[in-house]
Amino acid sequence: MSNKADLATLLAETSGSARHRKPAAEQPAVRKTKAPVSKSRGGTSPITVHFPKQVRDQLKILAVQSDTTLHNLVAEAFNDLFAKHGKPEIAPALAQHTE
Repeated sequence: MSNKADLATLLAETSGSARHRKPAAEQPAVRKTKAPVSKSRGGTSPITVHFPKQVRDQLKILAVQSDTTLHNLVAEAFNDLFAKHGKPEIAPALAQHTE
């Protein structure tokens, strides 16, 4: 009976059994691509630090009171630290948006 062979093959293929499974054609490797990088972030690396929430809140309040960004405050702090240790002040501030 030809139906019996077809049924056995069908059951083997759908049951998850590897015993009667034909070797699958090799799948092409999936190439992972990096997410597009903003031009303004080109050539930069993230610096992640962890402090209590109150530190972040105080920095945000200071940024609003100083009419600047958190990035610019941190750049200023890094440059102050570099100057204190006799290093070049290389942390760039971002251009301010005028409204």
